[in-house]
Amino acid sequence: MQQIIKSIKITDDLKAVLDNTTYDKLFVLTDEHTDKQCYPLIESVPAIQQAQRVVIPANDSNKNLENLAQVWKFLTKNGATRHSLLINLGGGMITDLGGFAAATYKRGIAYINIPTTLLGSVDAAVGGKTGINFGGYKNEIGAFYPALHIIISAEFLNTLTQKDILSGYAEMIKHGLLDSKAIWDRTINFDLQTIDYNLLNDLVMESVLIKQRIVEKDPFEKNIRKALNLGHTIGHAFESFALDNDRAVPHGYAVAWGLVAELYLSHKLCNFPKETLDLVTQFIKQNYGTFEFNREDYNTLYQLMVHDKKNVGDTINFTLLGDVGNIQIDQTADRRMIEEALDYYIG
Repeated sequence: MQQIIKSIKITDDLKAVLDNTTYDKLFVLTDEHTDKQCYPLIESVPAIQQAQRVVIPANDSNKNLENLAQVWKFLTKNGATRHSLLINLGGGMITDLGGFAAATYKRGIAYINIPTTLLGSVDAAVGGKTGINFGGYKNEIGAFYPALHIIISAEFLNTLTQKDILSGYAEMIKHGLLDSKAIWDRTINFDLQTIDYNLLNDLVMESVLIKQRIVEKDPFEKNIRKALNLGHTIGHAFESFALDNDRAVPHGYAVAWGLVAELYLSHKLCNFPKETLDLVTQFIKQNYGTFEFNREDYNTLYQLMVHDKKNVGDTINFTLLGDVGNIQIDQTADRRMIEEALDYYIG
């Protein structure tokens, strides 16, 4: 199982990891943003100074076959072997694409994730899911292929915008809802407007370990790992809808909005407490605003949900909650109920 390292000083911890890892050649994958803002934080490590670096365009729209092929070509051109090591330094786009490049190059090489965004730290970098977008759908092509190590460093959090922090925090809200009232209370009461980075780093590690515990029980998403899909069935539909209409939204924002609608389904179908639903709805609308759509868009959103990878046939599959920590996987809702949840979201 992948090792998660809470880094105090990234250069020291990365050096220690590389000194204790066997490889013949080292490669670092960044995007144009993390190459400028984050690579300088690790470039003093001796092994990194000897590494080959490949830089691809930033943003999730570039998590595609063309850039995956660019990474494959770079590895081939620079003599990578099955014993080479790839470091993915970036947000979820880099860890997803880089992980899939590692999974498929010469049938699999080792890789290390160093997430540089909050979303990457608590979600994409952990759990072994890798992939690219394809045919207008998110993460349509991919593989389960865990990183050798994941290094979580608070040093990168200070490079983030408020929007980046919020995008990652949505997954932490989800993890708190899945886990326990104690962690949920700490998560919902964190001040996102005046951020205490030391406290945030502690909450991040709590959140990462919640996901790791779930993944360890079910690496290939046959059972309880489906819990991590809370908020994502409707959230991914919002995200794809926005992308199709040239108004792309951050993944975490879409998940936050999806949580509101799916917790409404939880309330109606699993007796999730109304007061907790109201609290989450207020918190998300206050911090994330609202996603604009109307009833004429319901059919498009519904069709996007039907296509979700988690479904069996045309039945739309949800993870819902009976209460904080009371997970109900493999729940279904008919079209009427889904549209009622969208009505609730619009308010």
